[in-house]
Amino acid sequence: MSKGIAIVTGAAQGIGHAVALRLAHDGFDVAVNDLRAKEEQLQALALKISANGCRSCVVSADVSIESEVKRMVQRVTEELGGLDVMVANAGIAQVGSLLESTGENWDSIFEVNAKGVFLCYKYAAIQMITQGRGGRIMGASSMAGKRGLLAGVAYSATKFAVRGLTQAAALELGSHGITVNSYAPGIIDTPMMDSIRIQRGRDDSGKDRVQRVIDNSAVGYPGQPDDVASLVSYLASKEAHFITGQSVSVDGGIVLS
Repeated sequence: MSKGIAIVTGAAQGIGHAVALRLAHDGFDVAVNDLRAKEEQLQALALKISANGCRSCVVSADVSIESEVKRMVQRVTEELGGLDVMVANAGIAQVGSLLESTGENWDSIFEVNAKGVFLCYKYAAIQMITQGRGGRIMGASSMAGKRGLLAGVAYSATKFAVRGLTQAAALELGSHGITVNSYAPGIIDTPMMDSIRIQRGRDDSGKDRVQRVIDNSAVGYPGQPDDVASLVSYLASKEAHFITGQSVSVDGGIVLS
């Protein structure tokens, strides 16, 4: 018997891919989303979910476009029978200092990382309130949303924005039995992190800048997508009903608070 119906955005690779598989393992039917260019990867993921005995559907959409997010939620509701968990995971990373960044850079990353999460929260909440059975909403923040990231001014700003959005939404939706939380990964071995390593390069001593952060963490090694997926799994569960408005770190002890 299904535990409920979930949507995971940005599911074609990395953390989103791991989250989708973990929720399926937990017994959720899972709709997977990413850009249309990644539909082949999504189809392969949907087959893995189906092989686990859960239902799945592919909903390609750009989360920064309101009409597409609205249609995504409607389609999942029609095909799978409702919505119980929204994981607004889709995001992009851009490295750039305050002086190097442009208004165009700023707008493009906010469109996906902040507006995209807002739209997913909004339309998931509308559906969950209509159903009247509560729900779980989660979004992707970052360690850069807890401590400003050197040479990542716009990225950090978007991840701080997700934290503020999450807190406000939690206060608004709690009376409907809907919890709203964000997860704040540190350095996780994903294709996105590989891109950041290339962008960040090395410092004056020749040290890989990303590796330096890892070396200075409490555990001294990078995380894996499954480490984030395990947290999402718990936050999606009934047992997590008393946790809301939080941004939970999954960073190996980089940001201690």
